[in-house]
Amino acid sequence: MSVDIISKVIAQGHRLATHSWEYGAFSESLLEWYNPELSVFGASPFPHGKIPVVQVGQVKSLSYAEPHIWTNSTILVDGDGAAGDPASLAVSAILIGQTQSPYLSAAHRQVDHLLTTVPRWPNGAISHREDYAELWADFIYMAPPALAYWAIQDANHTLLRVAVEQCLLYRDALVVSPRRGDDDAAGLWHHILGPQNQDLGIWSTGNAWAAGGMARVFATAKKSPWARALTSDLAGLAAAIRDILDAAIALDKAEPKEPLLRNYLNDSTWFGELSGTTLLAATTYRMAKLEPRTFAKYVAWADSKRDRVLERIGDDGLLSPVINPLNWNDRTPGTESPEAQSFAVLLFSAYRDFHRKV
Repeated sequence: MSVDIISKVIAQGHRLATHSWEYGAFSESLLEWYNPELSVFGASPFPHGKIPVVQVGQVKSLSYAEPHIWTNSTILVDGDGAAGDPASLAVSAILIGQTQSPYLSAAHRQVDHLLTTVPRWPNGAISHREDYAELWADFIYMAPPALAYWAIQDANHTLLRVAVEQCLLYRDALVVSPRRGDDDAAGLWHHILGPQNQDLGIWSTGNAWAAGGMARVFATAKKSPWARALTSDLAGLAAAIRDILDAAIALDKAEPKEPLLRNYLNDSTWFGELSGTTLLAATTYRMAKLEPRTFAKYVAWADSKRDRVLERIGDDGLLSPVINPLNWNDRTPGTESPEAQSFAVLLFSAYRDFHRKV
């Protein structure tokens, strides 16, 4: 993959991002690409157990995120009714806040809002929506990594456990059980459970959001000062990620003539698309680096998906076909997705870091 194409992928991601979670995902992708040492996937992301102090102007991710972050509210950005999405900017706010205290205070308010104000599902899972309890798989990429990163900031071992617990509470509620008649999707997650937007389909991008978010929480916990005490928590996260990969790969291998994961993973009437495929491949590399004994066996699959992704990046840097991120039931293969652009950058970063010796 040439530097020119990567630059174009990033430029298109910058152009397309217009919503809270898109700002957060793009900020994370820039951090992992340009400053991997600052990412939770870096070799030592928490020097002396603390958040690193950096100059914002020297970190492209933070320079990008800074103008999108509100410092005068209980949330970091307008979430349009979503409770989880504004938290996608919390890692950026915490890093900026090491030198600019209003951003640290804003991140604190965002975390406190999630923990104390947002509705909860009966099992204790924090709602993805502000006004009613509803669980979206997408939430896992937005909020638990924010809680985990704030736990490092606050030297709060208990909060880091809460971040892990939220992932697993979501898993418990959304995971497909063979008893529901979807044997081929067991271990994967339904997209949305709740009163307003329920979608019990097995959305590829939703499963990728979930696996990718759990990988970020896993990395944060493993590289925290309390890693040894969190052994069972880490095992629970790894098992949930493994279950998603096992089922997604099995469905993929069942259709050798379709090179991409389908938009709804167990529904062959859907087109194969790049968003879910790309982020699940990126997550595979991350987990194979973090836990090679368990996840190294999935690398060959990730390599094959990476090849298919690269083939589908246009000369203009756009990935297609992609699902419409604002309408996951749109049957027309899309040609632009801010999520897909960010996921491609995450894939480039994960692949590069997987093959680094350190």
